[in-house]
Amino acid sequence: TTPMDPSVFEAMTPYFLDKFGNASSKNHSFGHEAERAVEHSRRIIAEAVGAEPDEIYFTSGATESINLALFGIAQAYYGKGRHIISVVTEHSAVIDSLKLLEQKGFEVTLLPVKSDGSIDTGLLEKSITDETILVSVMTANNETGSINDAEAVGAICKERDIFFHTDATQAIGKITFNVSANNASLASFTGHKIYGPKGVGALYIRKTSPRIKLIPQTYGGGHEKGIRSGTLNVPGIVGFGKAVRMSAELLEEETFRIKNLRDRLFEGMKSNVDGIELNGGMENRLPHNLNISIQNVRAENLITEIRDIAVSTGAACSSSSPKPSRVLKALGLSDEQAFSSIRFGIGRFNTEEEIDYAVDKFSNTIKNLRVSSPLAELSKN
Repeated sequence: TTPMDPSVFEAMTPYFLDKFGNASSKNHSFGHEAERAVEHSRRIIAEAVGAEPDEIYFTSGATESINLALFGIAQAYYGKGRHIISVVTEHSAVIDSLKLLEQKGFEVTLLPVKSDGSIDTGLLEKSITDETILVSVMTANNETGSINDAEAVGAICKERDIFFHTDATQAIGKITFNVSANNASLASFTGHKIYGPKGVGALYIRKTSPRIKLIPQTYGGGHEKGIRSGTLNVPGIVGFGKAVRMSAELLEEETFRIKNLRDRLFEGMKSNVDGIELNGGMENRLPHNLNISIQNVRAENLITEIRDIAVSTGAACSSSSPKPSRVLKALGLSDEQAFSSIRFGIGRFNTEEEIDYAVDKFSNTIKNLRVSSPLAELSKN
C-alpha cells in the first residue's frame, strides 16, 4: 500500500464534514453537490486510462472489481462458452474467483510464465478454444514487478472475439496504461496503490464493439447504472480522482526518480552482501518494485530482526502464509529460494537517505544471521 498524499487528504476532508450528501439523493443541494464530485472524479479517471466517463464504475476496491468482472462475464455469457484462460501468477482475487467458477462447471486454464515472470503470448494463442469466452491477464505483477504485454494479449482477444480483462492495479499511476491501446474489455484498479484512500476502486467496462453485458454481484438500489448497488463512498471517490490526477501528472518525474532509488537499493545490497539474486527480469519491470532472494537466509527471520522497514515475503494479502510464494515458484525458484525472497516497494515519499539506511540495516542483519544460520554451515560442506 502507499501513504495517502496530503493533497488527497485535503481534497477529501470537506466530503466527510460539510459536503456530506449522498450522491444518489437528488432532492436537495447536498446530494447534488456529492453527485457533481463523483462525476468529476469519474471524468478524471476515465481520461487517465483512455476511457469514456460512463465506462467507469466505482467499487470498494480492486478485489471487488475483479470479482464483478469475472463472475459478471461468466454468468452473462455461459451460454456462449465455459472456458476461461488466466495465468498462474495472477493475484489471489483472480485465482480464487476462478477456482469457484471451476466448481460451478467452468473450465479454467492457468498458463505458466517465462523466467522473467511475463506471459508467453504464443502459448496463450494455442490455449484458446471455441469455448473460450474470457482471458484475464494482469498488466503488471504485484510481487515480481513483471510487466506483461497487455497490448499483445488484447490484440489476440480482439481478433478471436474474446473478452479481455486485465488487473491493472499495479499499472495505474506507475506506467502508461490505456484501455483502448490494450483493447481491454474490462480493467480493475484501486486507489490505495497510488497515494489515495483505501476502500475505493473502479472497474472499466467497455461500452462499444460490442457493448459488454455483466450480471451484477450486489443488489439493492441500482447504483452505478445497476451494475454495482450500494451507497457511493463520496469522500473516497473524491480522493481516488485526486490521486489518479496527481499520479498522471507526476508519472514521468516519479518513474525516473523511483527507478533510480530502486537501482541504488539493489546495487547497494549487491555490493555489501554476497548471494543476492534478482527475481524476475530488470528490463520489463515496474520502477518501484525490487524482489530479491538472499542466499542462506530465511526472509521471515530477516524481517523479524528489522521492524522499522516495511517489506514483504510475498503478496501483502498472503504474507502470513507458511507456504512459499506460488508466484516465485512459477518463475522457477525452489522452495528454499522462495522462502529466502523479499519484496521492497519504493514510493513517492522515499529518500536517498532512507535507501542508504535500508542497505546498511539489511546488509548488517544478513551478515549476522548468516553467522548463526544452519543453512550457511550446510553450504560450506
